[in-house]
Amino acid sequence: MNMPLTRVVADLHCHTVASTHAYSTVTELARAAAEQRLLAIACTDHGPGAPDAPHLWHFGNMDVLPPSIEGVRVLHGMEANVMDFSGRLDLPEERFFSLDLVIASMHLSVLEPGSAEACTAAYLALAENPEVDIIGHSGTPAFRYDYESVIPAFGRSGKIVEINETTFRARSASVENCRRIAELCKEHAVRIVLDSDAHFHGQVGRMSRCLELLREIDFPPELVVNGSEEAFSRFLNEKHLTL
Repeated sequence: MNMPLTRVVADLHCHTVASTHAYSTVTELARAAAEQRLLAIACTDHGPGAPDAPHLWHFGNMDVLPPSIEGVRVLHGMEANVMDFSGRLDLPEERFFSLDLVIASMHLSVLEPGSAEACTAAYLALAENPEVDIIGHSGTPAFRYDYESVIPAFGRSGKIVEINETTFRARSASVENCRRIAELCKEHAVRIVLDSDAHFHGQVGRMSRCLELLREIDFPPELVVNGSEEAFSRFLNEKHLTL
């Protein structure tokens, strides 16, 4: 029996007012993270393929942000959209900015539902994409894929699989799929990250349903990249980043 996690040390999926269906500033997110005793947040607004995405200049200008706000490390990220079933993302091939991390997600506002075969092919392509760090909220029934074959591929390529707190509130049809994904990550020793997908600063760092799921399936805490300062520091080191 594993010692269950009781909290996370970072929240790597947060939206700012730059995504127009979100309602908090970077500073408000960082202040909320400080109140939750988090070490870091990532600002990951939607890539340009989403209807409410900021202009690419938003991502190009993130260097104006201080490295830390309210004592919380602020990472520069994007929630990139999967644009088709070849796994193409809305990250421009030649771009004028760099990012600390990239989440790749499928959204119904961007991509029509596909067959399990098509979605499997897309996720296998994401597994081989060196730009991608985190696979975002992939339990959506409209994009059901072959978890048994793809989850090990994520592990082999070093991708981090997200378990998303907002799913439990806003995407209830995805919950059982997320459970199966987490079970397979445990079985194949694939690392995961617990994220709030915060669209308001009051949601930052609050992962009660994610933590409950991990307890229910006795998930190994050492596989959670934001489950401890040590695990999170190792993840940052892989990205040539520091706290």
